[in-house]
Amino acid sequence: MTDDLVSRVARLPFFAELTPAHLGELCAVARPGSYPAGERVFAEGDVADRFWLIEAGSAALDLRVPGRGDQVIETLTAGSVLGWSWLHAPYRWQFGAVARERLDTIEFDGVSVRERCEADQAFGYAMLRLFLPVVTERLHATRLRLLDLYATPAEAAS
Repeated sequence: MTDDLVSRVARLPFFAELTPAHLGELCAVARPGSYPAGERVFAEGDVADRFWLIEAGSAALDLRVPGRGDQVIETLTAGSVLGWSWLHAPYRWQFGAVARERLDTIEFDGVSVRERCEADQAFGYAMLRLFLPVVTERLHATRLRLLDLYATPAEAAS
């Protein structure tokens, strides 16, 4: 199963910079998964102990906004990574995610990946280099969405 997962992960560009050894280590703690359209993958505030590489389908990242409910921040599609909160304490989801259409994924055990990061600094640095742009992009998307939500009608028209 691991060889199959390695080849599937290697086909998608997100982990392209990993060495074959690091890719093998990562895939040793992975498994295939799927979610039907409409299913919540994770909820904001819950324990973050995994992450996903989307192979097919799409997921909506959402953020609970008081008085407005869950607001979609960004839609992720094939080739995207879903989830980064597993990487940093307090290991709680900063956003929620719902499958917009059938979602086929490769799920990674975040706790095991964190342990490998601690044990192997080169692996840890490689993972940090991959995930830091994801965190930055998601925070930027959140900022833009919140500016859009809270813009006055006059600001939105300009």
